[in-house]
Amino acid sequence: MTDATPIDIVYLWVDGNDPAWRRRRHRAAEKLSVLHRDAIAVYGNVEGRFRDNDELRYSLRALEKFFPEHGHVYIVTDAQAPGWLRASEHITIVDHASLIPAASLPTFDSGNIESYIHRIPNLSERFFYFNDDVFFGAPVKVDDWFSDDGIRVAWSDEPMVSDEPLRQDATSLENACRLSGQWLAARDFPAYRHTFRTFAHSPRPMLRSMLFALEVAAPDMFSMVRSTVFRTWDKPTIVSDFVMRWAIANGVATVRDYSHLYVSTGDTDTAHQLAALIAQLGKLAFFCINDTTDDAHTLDPRLALVREALQQIFPEASGFENDALAGQPAPYRRRRSDAVNPVLQRNLYELDLHKVGGMVPVTGAEEIV
Repeated sequence: MTDATPIDIVYLWVDGNDPAWRRRRHRAAEKLSVLHRDAIAVYGNVEGRFRDNDELRYSLRALEKFFPEHGHVYIVTDAQAPGWLRASEHITIVDHASLIPAASLPTFDSGNIESYIHRIPNLSERFFYFNDDVFFGAPVKVDDWFSDDGIRVAWSDEPMVSDEPLRQDATSLENACRLSGQWLAARDFPAYRHTFRTFAHSPRPMLRSMLFALEVAAPDMFSMVRSTVFRTWDKPTIVSDFVMRWAIANGVATVRDYSHLYVSTGDTDTAHQLAALIAQLGKLAFFCINDTTDDAHTLDPRLALVREALQQIFPEASGFENDALAGQPAPYRRRRSDAVNPVLQRNLYELDLHKVGGMVPVTGAEEIV
């Protein structure tokens, strides 16, 4: 690549524990008709979709560690900001109201929100789009993500998607695969062959001009996803699927493999998945820790285990953090429940994580109250 322009970063973020935000979400759900409630996608309105488990803090630590030459950081959110975030000229909070027409608000569907990210003022032509549960895992080589004339994308490790109409019991990404295939099949892309797979949960390299062009080329797709309040099964995400398939069909994207790891926090072996992650750090281009605990309580030990692992992986505070508790760069501040959680302690000892990645079981003596 010869383009030396810094590559900006765009995150979507929400604090699902914020009482004001929860009231907005509750009111929006109450206003839905029975028909619209039935149309909510699988996992479209569970707590895990909106929960903040400090992932953004650690994703920014990973960004600073592995891609320090990045450009401006934009955090797209709904009248919120992380309490630990340091005010800086290098980071901007972008409120939904500044991107999305007032008549379309509120929306709690990330597929809807992400369809506007290219409209962020002053956003660089090349940028990375992140969900806050995605992390760089090794030093970033820009050429691994952007080519001279486009972007590079990767398939997920999920099973193949069946070739059939959209299904109400399918995930948003599965239905997005089907919808994209239907749209492209109805247009003139003679060289395109549809692949019935979903894309990896990864940092997404994007071209701003491509999104503007696609907004004109496929207004029906954008209008559809922008009509949602909550994620619905028949209006799946397009930025996390259709955009990349359109780019492939137009020769703007190529598919490649990346070393990566996907951790699902709702699995019974989450602790072992985290141990594998710690052991492979520095060898993974990216990793995702997807909150699949759904409607688990905020004190669920699996959530605490994730925070413990992330702190062991990225112990140094980034320049984005302002830790008022300590008055110094932010060492991890554990929640009271973490320090005394016997299930967490047992998991850490049983896994012997300190041998695979420097993780040492912690005691209540480190608790900050």
